[in-house]
Amino acid sequence: MPSYRAPLRDMQFLLHEVLATESVLAELPAHAGTDRATLDAVLEEGAKFCEQLLQSLNLPGDAEGCHYDRETRSVTTPAGFVAAYTQYRDAGWPTLSADPDFGGQGLPYVLNTAFFEMGNSANQAWLMYPGLTHGAYECLHAHGSDELKAAYLPKLVTGEWLGTMCLTEPHCGTDLGLLRSKATPRDDGSYAISGSKIFISAGEHDLTPNIVHLVLARLPDAPEGSKGISLFLVPKFIPAADGTPGERNAIFCAGIEHKMGIHANATCQLVLEDARGWLIGEPNRGLQAMFVMMNAARVAVGVQSLGLGEVAYQNAAAYAKDRRQGRALAGPAEPDQPADTLLVHPDVRRQLLTARAYTEGARALLYWTALQIDIEHHHPDEDARKQAADLVALLTPVCKAFVTDNGFIATTQAQQVFGGHGYIHEWGVEQFVRDARINMIYEGTNGVQALDLLGRKVLGDMGTRLRKFGDLVKSFIEEEGVNEAMQEFVNPLADLAGKVEKMTMEIAMKAMGNRDEAGAAASDYLRIVGHLTFAWLFARMAKVALAKADGGDPFYAAKLATARFYFARLLPETAGLIRAGRSGADNLMALDAALF
Repeated sequence: MPSYRAPLRDMQFLLHEVLATESVLAELPAHAGTDRATLDAVLEEGAKFCEQLLQSLNLPGDAEGCHYDRETRSVTTPAGFVAAYTQYRDAGWPTLSADPDFGGQGLPYVLNTAFFEMGNSANQAWLMYPGLTHGAYECLHAHGSDELKAAYLPKLVTGEWLGTMCLTEPHCGTDLGLLRSKATPRDDGSYAISGSKIFISAGEHDLTPNIVHLVLARLPDAPEGSKGISLFLVPKFIPAADGTPGERNAIFCAGIEHKMGIHANATCQLVLEDARGWLIGEPNRGLQAMFVMMNAARVAVGVQSLGLGEVAYQNAAAYAKDRRQGRALAGPAEPDQPADTLLVHPDVRRQLLTARAYTEGARALLYWTALQIDIEHHHPDEDARKQAADLVALLTPVCKAFVTDNGFIATTQAQQVFGGHGYIHEWGVEQFVRDARINMIYEGTNGVQALDLLGRKVLGDMGTRLRKFGDLVKSFIEEEGVNEAMQEFVNPLADLAGKVEKMTMEIAMKAMGNRDEAGAAASDYLRIVGHLTFAWLFARMAKVALAKADGGDPFYAAKLATARFYFARLLPETAGLIRAGRSGADNLMALDAALF
Protein backbone atom coordinates (compact mmCIF):
# COMPACT_ATOMS: atom_id res chain seq x y z
CA MET A 1 0.00 0.00 0.00
CA PRO A 2 1.47 3.39 -0.97
CA SER A 3 1.76 6.21 1.56
CA TYR A 4 1.62 10.00 1.39
CA ARG A 5 2.74 12.86 3.60
CA ALA A 6 1.97 16.41 2.51
CA PRO A 7 5.22 18.27 1.74
CA LEU A 8 4.29 21.15 4.04
CA ARG A 9 7.87 22.33 4.49
CA ASP A 10 8.39 22.83 0.77
CA MET A 11 4.96 24.38 0.33
CA GLN A 12 5.63 26.87 3.11
CA PHE A 13 9.12 27.57 1.75
CA LEU A 14 7.60 28.65 -1.55
CA LEU A 15 4.70 30.59 -0.12
CA HIS A 16 6.63 32.47 2.55
CA GLU A 17 10.31 32.55 1.63
CA VAL A 18 10.31 32.64 -2.18
CA LEU A 19 6.98 34.17 -3.25
CA ALA A 20 6.42 36.40 -0.19
CA THR A 21 2.73 35.52 -0.42
CA GLU A 22 1.67 37.38 2.71
CA SER A 23 3.15 40.63 1.39
CA VAL A 24 1.54 40.18 -2.02
CA LEU A 25 -1.86 39.44 -0.50
CA ALA A 26 -1.56 42.50 1.74
CA GLU A 27 -1.85 44.64 -1.42
CA LEU A 28 -5.15 42.99 -2.38
CA PRO A 29 -8.13 44.36 -0.43
CA ALA A 30 -10.01 41.07 -0.71
CA HIS A 31 -7.14 39.15 0.91
CA ALA A 32 -5.36 41.75 3.02
CA GLY A 33 -6.26 39.90 6.21
CA THR A 34 -4.90 36.54 5.06
CA ASP A 35 -1.68 36.22 7.03
CA ARG A 36 0.95 33.53 7.31
CA ALA A 37 -0.73 31.89 10.29
CA THR A 38 -3.98 31.53 8.33
CA LEU A 39 -2.24 30.04 5.30
CA ASP A 40 -0.34 27.53 7.43
CA ALA A 41 -3.35 26.56 9.49
CA VAL A 42 -5.43 25.78 6.40
CA LEU A 43 -2.60 23.77 4.85
CA GLU A 44 -2.09 21.74 8.03
CA GLU A 45 -5.79 20.89 8.30
CA GLY A 46 -5.93 20.09 4.59
CA ALA A 47 -2.96 17.78 4.97
CA LYS A 48 -4.76 15.81 7.66
CA PHE A 49 -7.86 15.37 5.49
CA CYS A 50 -5.84 14.25 2.47
CA GLU A 51 -3.37 12.02 4.30
CA GLN A 52 -5.81 10.34 6.64
CA LEU A 53 -8.92 9.95 4.49
CA LEU A 54 -8.46 10.52 0.76
CA GLN A 55 -5.21 8.58 0.45
CA SER A 56 -6.72 5.48 2.07
CA LEU A 57 -9.42 5.37 -0.64
CA ASN A 58 -7.10 5.75 -3.64
CA LEU A 59 -5.77 2.22 -4.20
CA PRO A 60 -9.02 0.37 -3.39
CA GLY A 61 -11.02 2.92 -5.38
CA ASP A 62 -8.83 2.29 -8.41
CA ALA A 63 -9.30 -1.47 -8.06
CA GLU A 64 -13.08 -1.23 -7.65
CA GLY A 65 -13.82 1.53 -10.14
CA CYS A 66 -17.25 3.01 -10.79
CA HIS A 67 -20.42 0.97 -11.37
CA TYR A 68 -22.96 1.76 -14.09
CA ASP A 69 -26.57 0.59 -13.87
CA ARG A 70 -28.11 0.44 -17.35
CA GLU A 71 -31.69 0.28 -16.08
CA THR A 72 -31.49 3.44 -14.00
CA ARG A 73 -28.70 5.00 -16.10
CA SER A 74 -26.93 5.86 -12.86
CA VAL A 75 -23.37 5.58 -11.55
CA THR A 76 -22.21 4.45 -8.14
CA THR A 77 -18.76 5.55 -7.01
CA PRO A 78 -16.37 3.23 -5.12
CA ALA A 79 -16.87 2.38 -1.47
CA GLY A 80 -16.10 5.26 0.84
CA PHE A 81 -16.29 8.01 -1.78
CA VAL A 82 -19.71 9.34 -0.74
CA ALA A 83 -18.80 9.41 2.95
CA ALA A 84 -15.52 11.18 2.17
CA TYR A 85 -17.35 13.78 0.11
CA THR A 86 -19.79 14.40 2.96
CA GLN A 87 -16.86 15.07 5.29
CA TYR A 88 -15.26 17.32 2.67
CA ARG A 89 -18.44 19.36 2.27
CA ASP A 90 -19.24 19.53 5.97
CA ALA A 91 -15.73 20.80 6.72
CA GLY A 92 -16.24 23.69 4.27
CA TRP A 93 -13.47 22.78 1.82
CA PRO A 94 -15.58 23.55 -1.32
CA THR A 95 -16.02 27.15 -0.15
CA LEU A 96 -12.31 27.86 0.35
CA SER A 97 -11.60 30.39 -2.41
CA ALA A 98 -15.16 31.13 -3.56
CA ASP A 99 -16.95 34.49 -3.44
CA PRO A 100 -18.36 35.29 0.03
CA ASP A 101 -21.45 36.77 -1.66
CA PHE A 102 -22.44 33.20 -2.56
CA GLY A 103 -21.32 31.44 0.60
CA GLY A 104 -17.58 31.21 -0.01
CA GLN A 105 -14.74 31.93 2.41
CA GLY A 106 -12.99 34.29 -0.01
CA LEU A 107 -9.51 32.92 0.64
CA PRO A 108 -6.85 33.30 -2.06
CA TYR A 109 -6.66 31.04 -5.08
CA VAL A 110 -3.04 30.22 -4.35
CA LEU A 111 -4.14 28.58 -1.09
CA ASN A 112 -6.79 26.56 -2.88
CA THR A 113 -4.11 25.47 -5.37
CA ALA A 114 -1.90 24.19 -2.56
CA PHE A 115 -4.83 22.31 -1.02
CA PHE A 116 -5.68 20.75 -4.37
CA GLU A 117 -2.09 19.64 -4.80
CA MET A 118 -2.42 17.58 -1.61
CA GLY A 119 -5.79 16.22 -2.73
CA ASN A 120 -4.37 15.12 -6.07
CA SER A 121 -1.44 13.38 -4.40
CA ALA A 122 -3.83 11.57 -2.11
CA ASN A 123 -6.52 10.68 -4.64
CA GLN A 124 -6.76 12.39 -8.04
CA ALA A 125 -9.82 10.42 -9.16
CA TRP A 126 -11.81 11.48 -6.08
CA LEU A 127 -10.71 15.12 -6.19
CA MET A 128 -11.84 15.45 -9.80
CA TYR A 129 -15.50 15.34 -8.68
CA PRO A 130 -15.34 18.57 -6.62
CA GLY A 131 -12.39 19.91 -8.60
CA LEU A 132 -14.34 20.30 -11.83
CA THR A 133 -16.98 22.28 -9.98
CA HIS A 134 -14.51 25.12 -9.42
CA GLY A 135 -14.33 25.69 -13.17
CA ALA A 136 -18.12 25.60 -13.49
CA TYR A 137 -18.34 28.09 -10.63
CA GLU A 138 -15.83 30.45 -12.29
CA CYS A 139 -17.67 30.35 -15.61
CA LEU A 140 -21.11 30.92 -14.11
CA HIS A 141 -19.75 33.61 -11.80
CA ALA A 142 -18.26 35.49 -14.76
CA HIS A 143 -21.01 35.06 -17.37
CA GLY A 144 -24.22 33.85 -15.75
CA SER A 145 -27.34 35.99 -15.38
CA ASP A 146 -28.31 37.20 -11.92
CA GLU A 147 -31.13 34.65 -11.87
CA LEU A 148 -28.84 31.73 -12.69
CA LYS A 149 -26.24 32.90 -10.19
CA ALA A 150 -28.82 33.16 -7.42
CA ALA A 151 -30.25 29.71 -8.19
CA TYR A 152 -27.04 27.76 -8.68
CA LEU A 153 -23.93 29.46 -7.31
CA PRO A 154 -24.72 28.98 -3.60
CA LYS A 155 -25.26 25.26 -4.24
CA LEU A 156 -22.01 24.95 -6.19
CA VAL A 157 -19.99 27.04 -3.74
CA THR A 158 -21.04 25.01 -0.71
CA GLY A 159 -20.63 21.73 -2.56
CA GLU A 160 -24.28 20.78 -2.12
CA TRP A 161 -24.29 20.25 -5.89
CA LEU A 162 -21.39 19.49 -8.23
CA GLY A 163 -20.74 20.67 -11.78
CA THR A 164 -19.25 19.50 -15.08
CA MET A 165 -18.36 20.88 -18.48
CA CYS A 166 -19.68 19.09 -21.56
CA LEU A 167 -17.73 19.86 -24.71
CA THR A 168 -16.53 16.75 -26.53
CA GLU A 169 -18.77 14.83 -28.95
CA PRO A 170 -18.10 11.48 -30.66
CA HIS A 171 -16.93 13.17 -33.86
CA CYS A 172 -15.15 16.20 -32.38
CA GLY A 173 -12.74 16.84 -29.56
CA THR A 174 -10.34 19.72 -30.00
CA ASP A 175 -12.17 21.06 -33.08
CA LEU A 176 -15.33 22.19 -31.32
CA GLY A 177 -16.45 24.03 -34.43
CA LEU A 178 -17.71 20.63 -35.63
CA LEU A 179 -20.10 20.03 -32.74
CA ARG A 180 -23.70 19.10 -33.59
CA SER A 181 -25.67 19.43 -30.34
CA LYS A 182 -28.71 21.64 -30.92
CA ALA A 183 -30.53 24.12 -28.71
CA THR A 184 -34.07 25.19 -29.66
CA PRO A 185 -35.74 28.11 -27.85
CA ARG A 186 -38.76 27.33 -25.67
CA ASP A 187 -41.59 29.72 -24.91
CA ASP A 188 -40.55 30.06 -21.26
CA GLY A 189 -37.08 31.43 -22.06
CA SER A 190 -35.31 28.11 -21.65
CA TYR A 191 -33.99 25.91 -24.46
CA ALA A 192 -34.55 22.32 -25.56
CA ILE A 193 -31.12 20.78 -25.99
CA SER A 194 -30.43 17.55 -27.86
CA GLY A 195 -27.19 15.79 -28.68
CA SER A 196 -24.56 13.50 -27.29
CA LYS A 197 -21.37 14.18 -25.34
CA ILE A 198 -18.52 11.83 -24.52
CA PHE A 199 -15.56 11.76 -22.12
CA ILE A 200 -17.45 13.84 -19.54
CA SER A 201 -15.54 13.51 -16.28
CA ALA A 202 -17.84 13.16 -13.25
CA GLY A 203 -20.83 13.35 -15.60
CA GLU A 204 -22.89 11.07 -13.37
CA HIS A 205 -22.32 9.96 -9.77
CA ASP A 206 -23.91 9.50 -6.35
CA LEU A 207 -21.97 12.12 -4.40
CA THR A 208 -24.60 14.88 -4.60
CA PRO A 209 -28.35 15.00 -5.25
CA ASN A 210 -27.93 17.21 -8.31
CA ILE A 211 -25.31 17.81 -11.03
CA VAL A 212 -25.03 21.08 -12.94
CA HIS A 213 -23.82 20.52 -16.50
CA LEU A 214 -22.38 23.33 -18.64
CA VAL A 215 -23.16 22.27 -22.21
CA LEU A 216 -22.05 23.66 -25.57
CA ALA A 217 -24.70 23.56 -28.32
CA ARG A 218 -25.87 25.42 -31.44
CA LEU A 219 -28.88 27.68 -31.80
CA PRO A 220 -31.03 27.19 -34.95
CA ASP A 221 -29.68 30.27 -36.73
CA ALA A 222 -26.10 29.91 -35.54
CA PRO A 223 -23.25 30.47 -38.00
CA GLU A 224 -21.01 27.55 -38.87
CA GLY A 225 -17.83 26.79 -36.96
CA SER A 226 -16.70 27.91 -33.55
CA LYS A 227 -18.40 31.31 -33.93
CA GLY A 228 -21.80 29.62 -33.76
CA ILE A 229 -21.51 27.91 -30.37
CA SER A 230 -23.58 28.87 -27.32
CA LEU A 231 -23.24 27.78 -23.71
CA PHE A 232 -26.10 26.43 -21.60
CA LEU A 233 -26.66 25.40 -18.01
CA VAL A 234 -28.37 22.01 -17.93
CA PRO A 235 -29.14 20.59 -14.48
CA LYS A 236 -29.69 16.88 -13.88
CA PHE A 237 -32.75 17.87 -11.82
CA ILE A 238 -34.53 21.16 -12.43
CA PRO A 239 -34.70 23.05 -9.12
CA ALA A 240 -38.12 23.32 -7.53
CA ALA A 241 -39.46 26.59 -6.13
CA ASP A 242 -37.76 25.93 -2.80
CA GLY A 243 -34.39 25.30 -4.47
CA THR A 244 -34.34 21.55 -3.95
CA PRO A 245 -33.92 19.12 -6.90
CA GLY A 246 -37.28 18.80 -8.65
CA GLU A 247 -38.20 17.41 -12.06
CA ARG A 248 -35.72 14.97 -13.63
CA ASN A 249 -34.21 16.62 -16.70
CA ALA A 250 -33.71 14.72 -19.95
CA ILE A 251 -29.93 14.40 -19.71
CA PHE A 252 -28.82 10.83 -19.05
CA CYS A 253 -25.67 8.77 -18.74
CA ALA A 254 -25.55 6.18 -21.54
CA GLY A 255 -22.42 4.46 -20.23
CA ILE A 256 -19.03 4.99 -18.64
CA GLU A 257 -15.65 4.54 -20.27
CA HIS A 258 -13.26 1.84 -19.09
CA LYS A 259 -10.07 3.87 -19.11
CA MET A 260 -6.35 3.40 -18.69
CA GLY A 261 -6.36 5.43 -15.45
CA ILE A 262 -8.50 7.34 -12.92
CA HIS A 263 -10.80 4.32 -12.70
CA ALA A 264 -12.61 5.78 -9.71
CA ASN A 265 -13.79 8.83 -11.63
CA ALA A 266 -16.78 8.24 -13.89
CA THR A 267 -15.97 9.31 -17.45
CA CYS A 268 -19.43 9.38 -18.99
CA GLN A 269 -21.26 9.29 -22.28
CA LEU A 270 -24.16 11.72 -21.90
CA VAL A 271 -27.28 11.90 -24.05
CA LEU A 272 -29.54 14.96 -24.10
CA GLU A 273 -33.11 14.40 -25.31
CA ASP A 274 -34.71 17.85 -25.43
CA ALA A 275 -33.22 18.57 -22.02
CA ARG A 276 -34.10 21.95 -20.58
CA GLY A 277 -31.21 24.39 -20.45
CA TRP A 278 -30.63 28.08 -19.82
CA LEU A 279 -28.30 30.31 -21.82
CA ILE A 280 -25.09 31.46 -20.15
CA GLY A 281 -23.69 34.67 -21.62
CA GLU A 282 -24.44 35.85 -25.13
CA PRO A 283 -25.76 33.70 -28.01
CA ASN A 284 -23.03 32.30 -30.27
CA ARG A 285 -20.32 33.32 -27.78
CA GLY A 286 -20.36 30.20 -25.68
CA LEU A 287 -16.79 29.23 -26.44
CA GLN A 288 -15.54 32.53 -25.05
CA ALA A 289 -17.58 31.98 -21.88
CA MET A 290 -16.46 28.38 -21.58
CA PHE A 291 -12.81 29.42 -21.85
CA VAL A 292 -13.08 30.84 -18.32
CA MET A 293 -13.72 27.28 -17.18
CA MET A 294 -11.25 25.70 -19.59
CA ASN A 295 -8.35 27.96 -18.58
CA ALA A 296 -9.02 27.30 -14.90
CA ALA A 297 -9.13 23.59 -15.71
CA ARG A 298 -5.82 23.74 -17.58
CA VAL A 299 -4.00 25.09 -14.56
CA ALA A 300 -5.86 22.53 -12.42
CA VAL A 301 -4.67 19.67 -14.62
CA GLY A 302 -1.11 20.85 -14.06
CA VAL A 303 -1.82 20.66 -10.33
CA GLN A 304 -3.03 17.09 -10.81
CA SER A 305 0.30 16.05 -12.28
CA LEU A 306 2.19 17.98 -9.61
CA GLY A 307 0.34 15.93 -7.00
CA LEU A 308 1.07 12.65 -8.75
CA GLY A 309 4.75 13.48 -9.22
CA GLU A 310 5.08 14.25 -5.50
CA VAL A 311 3.43 11.07 -4.23
CA ALA A 312 5.29 8.90 -6.76
CA TYR A 313 8.60 10.44 -5.71
CA GLN A 314 7.86 9.95 -2.02
CA ASN A 315 7.14 6.26 -2.44
CA ALA A 316 10.09 5.65 -4.75
CA ALA A 317 12.49 7.41 -2.38
CA ALA A 318 11.22 5.37 0.57
CA TYR A 319 11.60 2.16 -1.44
CA ALA A 320 15.14 3.06 -2.53
CA LYS A 321 16.18 3.65 1.08
CA ASP A 322 14.89 0.23 2.11
CA ARG A 323 15.45 -2.09 -0.87
CA ARG A 324 18.85 -3.82 -1.01
CA GLN A 325 20.20 -4.70 -4.43
CA GLY A 326 23.86 -5.01 -5.48
CA ARG A 327 26.88 -3.13 -4.22
CA ALA A 328 28.16 0.38 -4.63
CA LEU A 329 30.63 0.59 -7.51
CA ALA A 330 33.22 2.13 -5.18
CA GLY A 331 32.93 -0.80 -2.82
CA PRO A 332 30.34 -2.02 -0.27
CA ALA A 333 28.68 0.86 1.55
CA GLU A 334 27.48 -1.49 4.29
CA PRO A 335 29.80 -4.50 4.37
CA ASP A 336 27.90 -6.08 7.26
CA GLN A 337 24.76 -6.31 5.10
CA PRO A 338 24.17 -8.77 2.24
CA ALA A 339 23.73 -5.88 -0.22
CA ASP A 340 23.60 -2.08 -0.28
CA THR A 341 20.43 -0.06 -0.66
CA LEU A 342 19.36 1.24 -4.06
CA LEU A 343 20.51 4.73 -3.11
CA VAL A 344 24.18 3.80 -3.67
CA HIS A 345 23.57 3.50 -7.41
CA PRO A 346 24.04 6.73 -9.41
CA ASP A 347 21.36 5.84 -11.94
CA VAL A 348 18.75 5.28 -9.24
CA ARG A 349 19.64 8.69 -7.83
CA ARG A 350 19.24 10.16 -11.32
CA GLN A 351 15.74 8.73 -11.51
CA LEU A 352 14.78 10.01 -8.08
CA LEU A 353 16.30 13.44 -8.59
CA THR A 354 14.56 13.78 -11.95
CA ALA A 355 11.21 13.13 -10.30
CA ARG A 356 12.07 15.44 -7.40
CA ALA A 357 13.31 18.33 -9.55
CA TYR A 358 10.37 18.23 -11.94
CA THR A 359 7.98 18.13 -8.99
CA GLU A 360 9.61 21.00 -7.08
CA GLY A 361 9.84 23.09 -10.25
CA ALA A 362 6.16 22.43 -11.01
CA ARG A 363 5.14 23.45 -7.50
CA ALA A 364 7.01 26.73 -7.85
CA LEU A 365 5.50 27.50 -11.27
CA LEU A 366 1.93 26.62 -10.30
CA TYR A 367 1.98 28.49 -6.99
CA TRP A 368 3.52 31.55 -8.67
CA THR A 369 0.87 31.41 -11.41
CA ALA A 370 -1.91 31.01 -8.86
CA LEU A 371 -0.64 34.09 -7.04
CA GLN A 372 -0.73 35.99 -10.33
CA ILE A 373 -4.39 34.93 -10.69
CA ASP A 374 -5.09 36.42 -7.27
CA ILE A 375 -3.44 39.66 -8.41
CA GLU A 376 -5.37 39.61 -11.71
CA HIS A 377 -8.69 39.32 -9.89
CA HIS A 378 -8.15 41.52 -6.86
CA HIS A 379 -5.38 44.09 -7.23
CA PRO A 380 -6.71 47.66 -6.94
CA ASP A 381 -4.37 48.92 -9.69
CA GLU A 382 -5.57 48.28 -13.24
CA ASP A 383 -2.05 48.08 -14.65
CA ALA A 384 -1.09 45.47 -12.07
CA ARG A 385 -4.17 43.42 -12.97
CA LYS A 386 -3.36 43.65 -16.67
CA GLN A 387 0.26 42.65 -16.09
CA ALA A 388 -0.80 39.61 -14.07
CA ALA A 389 -3.50 38.67 -16.61
CA ASP A 390 -0.97 38.72 -19.46
CA LEU A 391 1.48 36.56 -17.52
CA VAL A 392 -1.25 34.05 -16.64
CA ALA A 393 -2.45 33.92 -20.25
CA LEU A 394 1.10 33.35 -21.50
CA LEU A 395 1.97 30.62 -19.03
CA THR A 396 -1.34 28.72 -18.76
CA PRO A 397 -0.35 26.35 -21.61
CA VAL A 398 3.04 25.87 -19.95
CA CYS A 399 1.38 25.09 -16.61
CA LYS A 400 -0.76 22.51 -18.35
CA ALA A 401 1.56 20.91 -20.90
CA PHE A 402 5.09 21.23 -19.49
CA VAL A 403 3.97 20.19 -16.01
CA THR A 404 1.92 17.21 -17.20
CA ASP A 405 4.68 16.00 -19.52
CA ASN A 406 7.11 16.22 -16.61
CA GLY A 407 4.60 14.62 -14.26
CA PHE A 408 4.49 11.58 -16.50
CA ILE A 409 8.29 11.53 -16.63
CA ALA A 410 8.41 11.78 -12.83
CA THR A 411 5.96 8.94 -12.25
CA THR A 412 7.65 6.63 -14.76
CA GLN A 413 11.06 7.36 -13.27
CA ALA A 414 9.62 6.52 -9.85
CA GLN A 415 8.13 3.33 -11.26
CA GLN A 416 11.55 2.36 -12.63
CA VAL A 417 13.08 2.64 -9.17
CA PHE A 418 10.72 -0.11 -8.00
CA GLY A 419 11.84 -2.48 -10.74
CA GLY A 420 9.35 -5.33 -11.17
CA HIS A 421 7.40 -4.23 -8.12
CA GLY A 422 6.62 -1.00 -9.96
CA TYR A 423 4.17 -2.92 -12.14
CA ILE A 424 2.27 -4.51 -9.24
CA HIS A 425 -0.95 -2.78 -8.19
CA GLU A 426 -0.49 -3.07 -4.43
CA TRP A 427 2.66 -0.91 -4.51
CA GLY A 428 0.61 1.94 -5.99
CA VAL A 429 3.14 3.49 -8.36
CA GLU A 430 1.73 1.85 -11.50
CA GLN A 431 -1.56 3.60 -10.74
CA PHE A 432 0.25 6.94 -10.52
CA VAL A 433 1.72 6.30 -13.98
CA ARG A 434 -1.69 5.46 -15.47
CA ASP A 435 -3.37 8.42 -13.82
CA ALA A 436 -0.59 10.80 -14.91
CA ARG A 437 -0.79 9.72 -18.55
CA ILE A 438 -4.34 10.98 -19.04
CA ASN A 439 -3.47 14.47 -17.83
CA MET A 440 -1.44 15.02 -21.00
CA ILE A 441 -4.61 14.99 -23.12
CA TYR A 442 -7.06 16.72 -20.77
CA GLU A 443 -8.38 20.21 -21.61
CA GLY A 444 -6.65 20.28 -24.97
CA THR A 445 -3.79 17.92 -25.73
CA ASN A 446 -0.31 19.13 -25.01
CA GLY A 447 0.28 19.63 -28.72
CA VAL A 448 -2.69 22.00 -28.76
CA GLN A 449 -1.25 23.81 -25.75
CA ALA A 450 1.99 24.26 -27.66
CA LEU A 451 0.13 25.79 -30.60
CA ASP A 452 -1.73 28.06 -28.20
CA LEU A 453 1.52 29.25 -26.60
CA LEU A 454 3.46 29.90 -29.77
CA GLY A 455 0.69 30.82 -32.20
CA ARG A 456 -1.74 32.78 -30.04
CA LYS A 457 0.14 33.89 -26.93
CA VAL A 458 3.53 34.76 -28.49
CA LEU A 459 3.25 35.36 -32.24
CA GLY A 460 -0.38 36.48 -31.95
CA ASP A 461 0.50 39.58 -29.96
CA MET A 462 3.94 40.16 -31.50
CA GLY A 463 5.67 38.86 -28.40
CA THR A 464 4.22 41.43 -25.98
CA ARG A 465 3.32 38.95 -23.26
CA LEU A 466 6.59 37.06 -23.68
CA ARG A 467 8.54 40.29 -23.24
CA LYS A 468 6.69 40.96 -19.99
CA PHE A 469 7.82 37.62 -18.64
CA GLY A 470 11.27 38.15 -20.12
CA ASP A 471 11.53 41.43 -18.20
CA LEU A 472 11.02 39.54 -14.93
CA VAL A 473 13.79 37.13 -15.87
CA LYS A 474 16.15 39.90 -16.98
CA SER A 475 15.51 41.88 -13.82
CA PHE A 476 16.49 38.89 -11.71
CA ILE A 477 19.61 38.31 -13.82
CA GLU A 478 20.66 41.94 -13.42
CA GLU A 479 20.11 41.83 -9.67
CA GLU A 480 22.05 38.61 -9.13
CA GLY A 481 24.62 38.96 -11.90
CA VAL A 482 27.17 40.44 -9.49
CA ASN A 483 26.61 37.74 -6.86
CA GLU A 484 29.46 35.27 -7.28
CA ALA A 485 27.65 32.54 -5.38
CA MET A 486 24.73 32.72 -7.84
CA GLN A 487 26.73 32.43 -11.06
CA GLU A 488 26.07 28.68 -11.46
CA PHE A 489 22.37 29.51 -11.67
CA VAL A 490 22.32 32.96 -13.26
CA ASN A 491 24.65 32.24 -16.17
CA PRO A 492 22.67 29.33 -17.68
CA LEU A 493 19.43 31.23 -17.05
CA ALA A 494 20.74 34.26 -18.93
CA ASP A 495 22.02 32.05 -21.75
CA LEU A 496 18.63 30.36 -22.21
CA ALA A 497 16.75 33.66 -22.02
CA GLY A 498 18.82 35.01 -24.89
CA LYS A 499 18.29 31.87 -26.95
CA VAL A 500 14.53 31.97 -26.42
CA GLU A 501 14.44 35.56 -27.65
CA LYS A 502 16.49 34.69 -30.73
CA MET A 503 14.49 31.54 -31.51
CA THR A 504 11.18 33.39 -31.18
CA MET A 505 12.24 35.98 -33.75
CA GLU A 506 13.49 33.28 -36.12
CA ILE A 507 10.24 31.29 -35.94
CA ALA A 508 8.20 34.47 -36.42
CA MET A 509 10.08 35.29 -39.62
CA LYS A 510 9.77 31.76 -41.01
CA ALA A 511 6.08 31.51 -40.10
CA MET A 512 5.31 34.64 -42.13
CA GLY A 513 6.13 32.63 -45.24
CA ASN A 514 4.81 29.25 -44.12
CA ARG A 515 2.51 28.87 -41.11
CA ASP A 516 3.48 25.20 -40.80
CA GLU A 517 6.82 26.42 -39.50
CA ALA A 518 5.12 27.53 -36.28
CA GLY A 519 3.27 24.24 -35.98
CA ALA A 520 6.46 22.28 -36.53
CA ALA A 521 8.35 24.16 -33.82
CA ALA A 522 5.53 24.54 -31.28
CA SER A 523 6.04 21.50 -29.04
CA ASP A 524 9.79 22.02 -28.81
CA TYR A 525 9.21 25.71 -28.18
CA LEU A 526 6.80 25.12 -25.32
CA ARG A 527 9.24 22.79 -23.63
CA ILE A 528 12.03 25.36 -24.00
CA VAL A 529 9.87 28.10 -22.49
CA GLY A 530 8.89 25.67 -19.74
CA HIS A 531 12.54 25.16 -18.90
CA LEU A 532 13.03 28.94 -18.89
CA THR A 533 10.32 29.28 -16.25
CA PHE A 534 11.76 26.44 -14.19
CA ALA A 535 15.29 27.83 -14.43
CA TRP A 536 14.10 31.25 -13.27
CA LEU A 537 12.21 29.77 -10.34
CA PHE A 538 14.97 27.33 -9.36
CA ALA A 539 17.41 30.25 -9.38
CA ARG A 540 15.07 32.18 -7.09
CA MET A 541 14.78 29.17 -4.78
CA ALA A 542 18.55 28.72 -4.80
CA LYS A 543 19.03 32.36 -3.83
CA VAL A 544 16.94 31.86 -0.69
CA ALA A 545 18.59 28.53 0.12
CA LEU A 546 22.10 29.95 -0.28
CA ALA A 547 21.32 32.72 2.17
CA LYS A 548 20.14 30.23 4.78
CA ALA A 549 22.31 27.18 4.08
CA ASP A 550 24.79 27.96 6.88
CA GLY A 551 22.06 27.77 9.51
CA GLY A 552 22.25 24.01 9.72
CA ASP A 553 18.75 23.25 8.37
CA PRO A 554 19.17 20.30 5.97
CA PHE A 555 16.15 21.48 3.98
CA TYR A 556 18.21 24.23 2.36
CA ALA A 557 21.07 21.89 1.53
CA ALA A 558 18.59 19.56 -0.17
CA LYS A 559 17.05 22.46 -2.08
CA LEU A 560 20.46 23.54 -3.37
CA ALA A 561 21.35 19.99 -4.38
CA THR A 562 18.10 19.65 -6.29
CA ALA A 563 18.59 23.00 -8.03
CA ARG A 564 22.12 22.05 -9.03
CA PHE A 565 20.89 18.74 -10.40
CA TYR A 566 18.23 20.55 -12.41
CA PHE A 567 20.71 22.97 -13.98
CA ALA A 568 23.31 20.27 -14.65
CA ARG A 569 21.12 17.37 -15.82
CA LEU A 570 17.70 18.59 -16.98
CA LEU A 571 18.13 22.12 -18.32
CA PRO A 572 20.67 20.97 -20.98
CA GLU A 573 17.75 19.27 -22.75
CA THR A 574 17.03 22.70 -24.23
CA ALA A 575 20.09 22.49 -26.52
CA GLY A 576 18.57 19.55 -28.41
CA LEU A 577 15.12 21.08 -28.36
CA ILE A 578 16.39 24.31 -29.89
CA ARG A 579 18.15 22.41 -32.64
CA ALA A 580 15.04 20.30 -33.34
CA GLY A 581 12.70 23.29 -33.22
CA ARG A 582 14.85 25.21 -35.68
CA SER A 583 14.99 22.30 -38.15
CA GLY A 584 11.80 23.47 -39.84
CA ALA A 585 8.64 21.88 -41.19
CA ASP A 586 10.06 20.10 -44.23
CA ASN A 587 11.25 17.02 -42.34
CA LEU A 588 7.69 16.61 -40.98
CA MET A 589 5.63 17.48 -44.04
CA ALA A 590 7.71 16.00 -46.88
CA LEU A 591 6.45 12.42 -46.52
CA ASP A 592 3.41 11.78 -48.72
CA ALA A 593 0.27 11.10 -46.70
CA ALA A 594 -0.26 7.81 -48.52
CA LEU A 595 3.01 6.48 -47.12
CA PHE A 596 2.04 6.77 -43.47
